[in-house]
Amino acid sequence: MIVCLGEALVDLICERRVGSIAEADSFRPHFGGALANVAVAASRAGAEVGLAGAAGRDEWGSWLRGRLEREGVDLRFFELLAGEQTPVAFATFDERGDASFQIYGDAVAAAVASVAPRIEQAVGAATALVFGSTTLATDAERTATLRTRELALERGVRVCFDPNIRPNRWGGDPRPAAEASRGLLAGSYLVRANREEATAIAGVDDPRRAAEELAALGAELAIVTLGVEGVILRGACEAELPAAEVEVVSTLGAGDAFMGTLLAGLAARDWDASRAGEALAPALDAAAEACTRWGALEQ
Repeated sequence: MIVCLGEALVDLICERRVGSIAEADSFRPHFGGALANVAVAASRAGAEVGLAGAAGRDEWGSWLRGRLEREGVDLRFFELLAGEQTPVAFATFDERGDASFQIYGDAVAAAVASVAPRIEQAVGAATALVFGSTTLATDAERTATLRTRELALERGVRVCFDPNIRPNRWGGDPRPAAEASRGLLAGSYLVRANREEATAIAGVDDPRRAAEELAALGAELAIVTLGVEGVILRGACEAELPAAEVEVVSTLGAGDAFMGTLLAGLAARDWDASRAGEALAPALDAAAEACTRWGALEQ
């Protein structure tokens, strides 16, 4: 199955545009966490997928686990931890639909600490491993993530890397995340980055050149998503597609929806990299649909 290594958390979303969190008057709970979103999107698109991570053994944790179960996500490597509180993120959106977060708790630390003793079992169950840069920001998380990646490469498991650079995980400076991500391109079956991430990692300004550079640095498939402008694919397969036009409510989770749907499409094609272009249109449609709602997933 596809194994996603990372966090699940609760997004508490103000479902109207505001200038700051101080202007919010109410928040509604939504399912969240980048890798959890990817897992759900992949499952909805027909893939066998599991989430390797954790949440607190509390009511919010049970809520998240129940949602994952209903979505058909394999939870053999996901646990609810006694004595831990499930992290929550208060989210508000500006006039463009871009999100700002106030996060309470550390979903990434809990996820990696839980999985670390079971890395070999998780990799042994995987045909593909999916992870992002959020689990590279601290020494303990980085050690566990790189060990998981190393085992995957040794055993022929396809490594799929979604940098998903979050400056708050890196002390507000995205440059160390870009540098760490650059070192993980070689050997990757798939790297998916947005425009800002791709150009920072590749060290060039043009997204097409960035995609070419990501492939040249070792990614078998290098994908750069451009929001309303669509997607660029370079490497073993080359393609470019425009995005569907939708009325944007929020951009939260659009990249996760794209990644999960893309992974399912690749799995359905037996991971044939030469056919990757065929999987782009459904992934773009899933990302566009995600932009039409406040949360990453429908309630």
